[in-house]
Amino acid sequence: MTKAINPIMPGFYPDPSICAVGEDYYLCNSTFSYVPGLSLMHSKDLAHWEQIGNVLTRHSQIPLEGADHSQGLFAPTIRYNNGIFYVICTNVTHGGNFIVTAENPEGPWSEPHYLEDADGIDPSLFFDENGKCYYIGTHPNPDGVKYNGDWFIYIAEVDLENWKIGEKKNVWNGALKGCIWPEGPHIYKENGYYYIMHAEGGTGPEHSVMICRSKDIWGPYVGNPKNPILTHRHLGKDYPIKYVGHGDIIKTPNDEWFMTVLAVRPLERFTTMGRETFLCKFIWEDDWPVVNPGVGMLTDTVEINLPEWFPEKDATSYTSRTNGKTTLPGTDKDYVFANMKELGDEFLFLRNYPADMYQLDGEGLKLKIQADDIKAVASPSFVAIRQQHHYFESTAELDVSALKVNESAGLVLLQNNLYNLRVEVDGAKCNMIICKNGEDKVVGSAPLSNIIKDGIVKLIIKVEGLNTKGYAGDEYLGEAEVSNLSTEVAGGFVGCCIGLYASGNGTDGEYVTFKEFTYKKN
Repeated sequence: MTKAINPIMPGFYPDPSICAVGEDYYLCNSTFSYVPGLSLMHSKDLAHWEQIGNVLTRHSQIPLEGADHSQGLFAPTIRYNNGIFYVICTNVTHGGNFIVTAENPEGPWSEPHYLEDADGIDPSLFFDENGKCYYIGTHPNPDGVKYNGDWFIYIAEVDLENWKIGEKKNVWNGALKGCIWPEGPHIYKENGYYYIMHAEGGTGPEHSVMICRSKDIWGPYVGNPKNPILTHRHLGKDYPIKYVGHGDIIKTPNDEWFMTVLAVRPLERFTTMGRETFLCKFIWEDDWPVVNPGVGMLTDTVEINLPEWFPEKDATSYTSRTNGKTTLPGTDKDYVFANMKELGDEFLFLRNYPADMYQLDGEGLKLKIQADDIKAVASPSFVAIRQQHHYFESTAELDVSALKVNESAGLVLLQNNLYNLRVEVDGAKCNMIICKNGEDKVVGSAPLSNIIKDGIVKLIIKVEGLNTKGYAGDEYLGEAEVSNLSTEVAGGFVGCCIGLYASGNGTDGEYVTFKEFTYKKN
């Protein structure tokens, strides 16, 4: 028996989609304006996961020019059929709904096949026993949107040779009267029924998982009289796990059923890490799913009747075959860039960054001084990993010898371009800066002469829940309350990332070198 600890993917891993292929499980998540796009995880026990890559790794696959932080890639679905992996997704900024394919989930994945006439968002694929493939997604009420969130779920047959969909049929507009945002739908076939499982209520406090069924894929669909089958919206504003919804399901070889969902873990009602991936078990009663029987909500742990699997101990795993190039989710990180030939798959960038934005040259990670700063809706010199704990410390060692007047570089805790916290060197001093709605405020400073050692400055951000402290070497810069780095204040769909950046603040320059970058949970 294996025990999974929730969340199974801590940090910014929203809109989870899962598929089972034999004894292997694959998990895909939204990434919005971050690249590479659509993180891809692998497990053999549903409890321990490794990142085996990202679905969209080439700029040609993921045009994001001008995309806001919470635009770009929405809600992917991963499926497997007849030796081919499929990921279907929406690029809300460029191109709409598309499908990419691969024979090996580690890649390479194809160029996007954009689906003509497939409007709306949150697409999913269903491969029926008769060999047909169906598209299910959401779009605005075809009779006219009567209120915000007045959308319908529709189904169409998919032509996977010509990448087109057939006639669309609206089949469901939510389980509750006047519901908002019926979204994230998936089709399953079990017990002689076609099931549509979907979310509704919006991806915030009213989020929920609903289900309906029909004997025919085109309907009519009948809702479960016990809907919602999972929600935390009735547990109060201070319950430690909230916003539960957006489910996807799989069955193990032992005939156990599990569902992945997104949820958040706020502190004092503020969510800084974004929507995370949780796991729950369910059974069938009267041909309807019952989630966590006797409990009816997410649990801290989930028992799984599968042998325990550790990717770092399995010689055949991606982690072992790549010599630990990519760190395991939720673990401490210590990146000594002089020893690295390439960055792991966990690293994130913003939008379609230029090819020369960074390099690993045996001395460290060199970031190009670009004109854009971290507040630009562009592709600033920036590389980061996800925040995965409420309490952690991150450090960066920066060689400041190449930094010129008006140039800056440092460590940033980024919610989005308008809400972030930075510990940065500007050539003369080191500043701790909190940015709220695009307005910078200097929390504290230290002269460069006090903190430099052999040309290196060590920058430190300590996150203690909603309080954050900044240091430059041994110099304490100050502290700032960071509830503003939450989705409740900043808005959007992403969680915080911690990373490195450099800017010429209006002028292009050369490179600055980061020697080391660490992330350690407290």
